[in-house]
Amino acid sequence: MSLNSDAAFWASADKHLTRYGPSFESLIVESAEGSFVHDADGRRILDFTSGQMSAVLGHTHPDIVATVDRQMRRVAHLFSGMLSRPVVQLAERLAALAPGLERVQLLTTGAESNEAAIRMAKLVTGGHEIVAFAQSWHGMTGAAASATYSAGRKGYGPASAGSFLIPAPNSYRPRFAHADGSLDWQRELDDAFELVDRQSTGNLAAFIAEPILSSGGILELPPGYLAALKRKCEERGMLLILDEAQTGVGRTGDMFAYQRDGVTPDIMTLSKTLGAGLPLAAVLTRPEIEQAAFERGFLFYTTHVSDPLPAAVGVTVLDVVARDGLVEQARKRGAQLEAGLRSLQQRFECVGDVRGRGLLLGLEIVTDRHSRAPGYELGAAIMDEAMRRGLSMNIVKLPGMGGVFRIAPPLTVSEEEIDLGIEIMSKAIGAVTGNAGA
Repeated sequence: MSLNSDAAFWASADKHLTRYGPSFESLIVESAEGSFVHDADGRRILDFTSGQMSAVLGHTHPDIVATVDRQMRRVAHLFSGMLSRPVVQLAERLAALAPGLERVQLLTTGAESNEAAIRMAKLVTGGHEIVAFAQSWHGMTGAAASATYSAGRKGYGPASAGSFLIPAPNSYRPRFAHADGSLDWQRELDDAFELVDRQSTGNLAAFIAEPILSSGGILELPPGYLAALKRKCEERGMLLILDEAQTGVGRTGDMFAYQRDGVTPDIMTLSKTLGAGLPLAAVLTRPEIEQAAFERGFLFYTTHVSDPLPAAVGVTVLDVVARDGLVEQARKRGAQLEAGLRSLQQRFECVGDVRGRGLLLGLEIVTDRHSRAPGYELGAAIMDEAMRRGLSMNIVKLPGMGGVFRIAPPLTVSEEEIDLGIEIMSKAIGAVTGNAGA
């Protein structure tokens, strides 16, 4: 009898747990190590989502375990007005990695860091209008939820006043196209900001964007787009906030995704990858913005701001990333993973598109490659079959798009583990479609 079907466990879960999103996986996780989680039956499951897209060093990394043990024996939490060495050390390290963004506030979650960034932008600019992408995800709290458009809009009452959106560029499904069918992102961006200008009451404060929209279906901002977006903001006196919760700390093959484009935002937020699975987030901004916010009485005071324990973990994450060359490894392993996914695209008609950067890649499932008809149900069946075979992947569904697998193994993933993941994907797709591939 499977231990995953523990009747008492599931009865208690069904009775006591609030259902907060998709249904729970029908397994009980007992432990995790490296790129694998282990269920109650002792089965190893290859984790191609790094937990919640966070465990960039894999699960239970020995350096993280040692840091947590050491820091817990010293000090884990303090009165929010007190400072400890790990906090100042992590701020210093982050500032050195992101030249121009020398002021740092340490918080706990991505939503919280985006709340702080939006609050700061409103205070400094004097505006209150926030623009985001139509496929965005910035969090489930207050202003962050108001700037989240990929899900969760209905049933919660009015969003924050001045919440505007523009479409995110989608090279696979372009809204504006050149004569050859390729995406005309400049015309799309111009058109979008014309609509923003018509809606604005003259109080534009900020644009908040992910360099690669993850919950939006792994939509990457094309080269040149970020610079054009920054100009649009500057022309209107807006600040540009980049949410690098999933793209930061090496995942895309650069320490931060914006560095590929040579465009420094006014504010950057980090979470997920910075804590490698533990609750740690950061807000980085330019000194003059922090000074203006301070002079206007900036207040973002929380119970766990500047906590020593997660800060010490963040320092260790940066140490390991640098010591083990994980930014370069993300490029190499990402190229291997992308090649594997493109081989699946060549073999299976249901694989419509492969996109992304480094170790944050998307694979879009369609029911017809020519019409690009969405294939979410097909994708969900593939996801279930992959899990049955020992591979955990996450799929998202958005209006007008196919089911998109978000594939983000840890930066520590091995060549053999990537090959295994591709092999399981191939068998899962073949089993569901009845086609073993050409």
